[in-house]
Formats: sequence, C-alpha cells, structure tokens
Amino acid sequence: MFDLEYNSERETLIIPEYGRHIQKLVNHCIALEDKEERNTMAKAIINVMGNLQPHLRDVPDFKHKLWDQLHIMADFKLDVDSPYETPSKEELTEKPTKLDYPKSASKYRFYGTNIQTMIDVALTWDEGDMKEALVFTIANHMKKCYLNWNKDTVEDGVILDHLYELSDGQIDIRNTEEDLAESKNLLRKRPSQGGHKGKSTNHKKSRKK
Repeated sequence: MFDLEYNSERETLIIPEYGRHIQKLVNHCIALEDKEERNTMAKAIINVMGNLQPHLRDVPDFKHKLWDQLHIMADFKLDVDSPYETPSKEELTEKPTKLDYPKSASKYRFYGTNIQTMIDVALTWDEGDMKEALVFTIANHMKKCYLNWNKDTVEDGVILDHLYELSDGQIDIRNTEEDLAESKNLLRKRPSQGGHKGKSTNHKKSRKK
C-alpha cells in the first residue's frame, strides 16, 4: 500500500504561487543549524524563486521582493544574512491606512473633473480676449459632455447656468449674445480611416474593370 498524501492533510501553503517544493526547501533551510549553510541555501532558494517568477524581473528591486517573500514563507523564523532589512510580522499584518474617497467637484459628475480644473485655471487669468475665448471653449466642451451623457438637445442657457454654478458665480456669461456651438457639430463623428481606404480600393477596382 502506498502512503498517499492529500492536499487536505498537508500544511497550508503561505504563497501558493511557488508550490509545495519551494515551501519544503524553506522549511529545511530553517531547520539547518549552521548559519553559513542557511545563507547558502537561502541564496539558492532565491535564485529558484526568481526563475519561477520571471515577470518580477521587470519590477523595481525584484530581489528585495523575493527576499521579503522568502521571510514570509518562513513565517519570519529564518535567521540568515539578508542583503535587505528583514520585514517584521507586525508590519505585514498591519492594517493599511484608510483612503478617503475622492470628492466630486459638484453634483454634475457628467462634466468630469477636467472641466472643474479648466474653470479653476480660467479664474486665475486676467480679464481680456484670451480669458473670454477660454471661457467659451469651456462652455462648448461642457455642452459636448452634456450631450454625450444625455443624447437629447440642451439649451445654451442650461450650460451657462451650470458654468456659473461651477465657478461659484465668478464666471457669468448668461446674458451673452454669442451662441455656443450647435449640437450636431459637437457630436459629429469623424470618418474612420478604414472607410476611406475601402472607398479608394473599390474605386481602383472599378477603374481596372
């Protein structure tokens, strides 16, 4: 009768990507009494781990990452002369710092954050033709964003009201006599290059015929 081993009876792999043989090598390295032998075997294990994970070579300080993983698989019980600072178990189990959710610039999320950035930049400009041109460029882009979000037409007054609100009342062109770009021009699609190629090819074929 063969003494078969089942995964359910084996110890849990700490980093399954390296497989059970690497874990057994790590356990054997921990059990070695001579430190020089442990250092030699640890370096050999690092080389094998690097061959098993070739994509890590593109990661900055990939050797550092491998040594950290070796200590993790050894449950931080491996006493070797590591070229890097040995990580601590407390550092690994420490909860990450809580990240705050990004705050939306306004309730009009369909405009995106770039619009708010453009408005903030426009507020820093001096009054003049350049600022006026920038403001109308922003308004036209806002109209395009609105139409992409809502395929129906939109009145220019709605866009100008939103611009007034997003700028905290500092940009007010609601009484302007200049119209924004037409919706059909803002949503006009550019013809694909493939279509042009197809037409030219068909034209050449017809000429040959």
